[in-house]
Amino acid sequence: MRKTLFLLFALCNAVNVAAQKTVVFTAKSYEHIFKSKEVVTFEDPTDKLTFDVISSPAYHDKFVNNIDYYPKNYNRSSAYWYRIKVKFEEDLEKASVIEFFDQITDHIEAYFPKSDGTYSQSKSGADLEFKQRMYQHKNFEFLIQNLEKGEYYYYFKVKSKDRVNVIIVFRTIERFIQYGLTEYLTYGLFYGMIFIFSFHNLLMYLAVRRRQYLYYILYIISVGLYEVSVDGIAYQYLWPKQPVWNEYAYGIALFCISSFALIFTKELLHVKQKAPVFFKIINAVLILRLVFFLVCLFYNPDWFKYKFVEFIPLSIGFITGIYIFWKKRYRPARFFVVGYTFLFLGFIIKIIHILGYARHIPGALGYYSLSFGFLLEMIFLSFAIGDQVRILKRKKENAQKQIIKQMQLNAEMKDNLNRQLEAKVEERTQEVKKQAVALQKQNDTIEKQNDELLSKNNLLQEQAEEISRMNVLLEKDNINLKTNIEKVTEARVNATELDFDEFSLKYPDKESCYKFLAELKWESGYACVKCDHPNYCNGKAPYNRRCTKCAYEESVLHQTIFENNRIPINKAFYLVYLMYNSKGAISSHKLSEKLGIRQSTCWTYASKVKKVMEERKKDLKGTGKSGWSKLVLDKKA
Repeated sequence: MRKTLFLLFALCNAVNVAAQKTVVFTAKSYEHIFKSKEVVTFEDPTDKLTFDVISSPAYHDKFVNNIDYYPKNYNRSSAYWYRIKVKFEEDLEKASVIEFFDQITDHIEAYFPKSDGTYSQSKSGADLEFKQRMYQHKNFEFLIQNLEKGEYYYYFKVKSKDRVNVIIVFRTIERFIQYGLTEYLTYGLFYGMIFIFSFHNLLMYLAVRRRQYLYYILYIISVGLYEVSVDGIAYQYLWPKQPVWNEYAYGIALFCISSFALIFTKELLHVKQKAPVFFKIINAVLILRLVFFLVCLFYNPDWFKYKFVEFIPLSIGFITGIYIFWKKRYRPARFFVVGYTFLFLGFIIKIIHILGYARHIPGALGYYSLSFGFLLEMIFLSFAIGDQVRILKRKKENAQKQIIKQMQLNAEMKDNLNRQLEAKVEERTQEVKKQAVALQKQNDTIEKQNDELLSKNNLLQEQAEEISRMNVLLEKDNINLKTNIEKVTEARVNATELDFDEFSLKYPDKESCYKFLAELKWESGYACVKCDHPNYCNGKAPYNRRCTKCAYEESVLHQTIFENNRIPINKAFYLVYLMYNSKGAISSHKLSEKLGIRQSTCWTYASKVKKVMEERKKDLKGTGKSGWSKLVLDKKA
C-alpha cells in the first residue's frame, strides 16, 4: 500500500520537480536537518545506474518528492538516489560535513559538487571496515569542499538490506566537534551508569546471594550490549574489522534483554507464588522467544530486524507487574511498574520515530527514546530491588524484635520457675529430713532383724552343707543307676525282640547312631583309606574323620551297610535288628508296619540286608542276639 502511494505521489510530482525546496545557508548557518520536500528521491531497482546517468538532464525530472518526514528505502532490494538542493549566499569558507545518522545503513555513496562543475565521490557504510571512514565516528560523515556562493545539487546513493531512515544533516566542523563531544560524553554517562548499576548489584549479590541481583546484572549488561550495537559504538571499539557482526549483535542483545527481563521479573516479584498463571505464561514466552532466536541465528539472520516482537515479552512483564501490585498488594511492584511504564513509552516513541510519524517529537527524544526508557527503567528497578531489601530488612528487624521479646518472656518465665523450684526444693528438703528420721528408725529395726537373720543364716549354712553331702551321694547313686539301666537295656536288646520305642531308648537319634558306628568302625584304630595315614581331625559332618596328611574326609557311613542310605538312620538300625532277629523271615509288609516306611522301600532295604546275612552266615554263627551289629560293617572294614 505504501509503495502504491509512493508511486502515485511520484507521478503527481513528475511534472513539477522544480517544487524541490532549496535550502539556503548563510555565514551564520551551522546546522540543518534535511526533511520532507527538501529531499527528492529516485528508486533504481536494478542497482546498475551510474552517477553520470542519474545526474544527466534526462533523469533530472525523474526525481520525486519525499513522501515521509524522513526518506526511507521502502524496497530493500533496490538502490535509492537522493538529491538535495543547497544555495550558499556567501562563499563557503568554513569546513563542513554532511552526516547520515542511521548506523545500520550498509552502503552510502556521496557525490559533492566542486567549483569547476565536476563532482567528487566518497563512500561509507556499515559494510566497510571502520578505518575506511573519513572520520572515526559512529555516524557516516562526508567532507564538503570550499565552494563559492551559488546553488548546488548533492547526490547520495543508499542501499541497505534493512529498512533505514535516511536522515541527512549539514553541520560545520565546529558544530560537529561540539555535537560529537557532547554525544560521546552522554554515552559515557549512560554506559558509566550501566557499569555502576552492574557493579553495585554484583556487590549486593555477593553480600546476600539472592539470584535476582545476578539476573538484574545480566539484564543491564544486555541493555548495554544492545545500545552499543545500535549506536555504532560497538562497531567502533569492539569489532571495527568485522562488519558482519553488526547483523547479529543487536539481535543477540535483544534476545538476552527479553530473556533476562522475564527471568528477573519472576524472581523479583515472586511470580510463581503470587501469580502461578503468569508464571506459566512467562515460561511459555521464554521458550517461544528462544525458538525464534535460534531460527533467526541459524536460518535467517535477516529476521532479527523484526524488533517489534519484543513488544510481547515487554507487555507480559508489564502486565505481570501491574497484576501483582494491584491484586496482591506487593509494594516493590510499584517501582517495577513505573520503570516498565517508562520503558514501554520509550519503546512506543521509538517505533513511531522509526515509522516516520514523530514530526512533533524532538529529534533527540525520538532517536534516543529507547535509551532514555532503559535508563529510567534501570533506576526504578533499582528502587524496586531496594524496596524489596527494605521490606526484607524490616521483616528481619521485626523478627529480631520478636526474638528479643520472646527471650525476655523466656527469662521472666525462667525466673518464675526458679522461684517455684526453690520453694518446692525447700518443701521437699523438709519432707526428706522427716523421711530420713523415719528411715533411721527403720534402719535400727532392720539392723536388729539382720542380726537375727545372720544367726538363722548360719544355721541354714550348716543345713546346706549337710544337704550338699547328701547330693554327692545321690549323684553317685544316679550314675550307677544310669549305668545299670544302659546295661539292662543293651542286654534286653540282645536278649529279646524289642519294639521300635524300646529300641529307640538305646539309639534315640542320629547322633547316637553315628557315635555307635564310629566306635564300631574304628574300634581297631583309624587309617586313611587314601594314604593309610593314622592321624586325623574332626570332619565337617558329625563323627566324620579327616586325614591330617591328605585332607581326605571319610564319612562315618563309608564302608557300612548304611552307606547311601535314604531312610532315617535309627530306623535303618531297627530294620537290620529285626532282619537279624527274624533271620530274614520277617516280611516287608511287617517291616513297613513297624517302621512307618513304604513297603517297597522296606523290601529293597531288607533284600540288601538279607543278602549280607547270606554272605556272612559263617561269621554270624554263634554270635547270639548281639550279632546284628556284625552286619553293619563291610567285609573290607
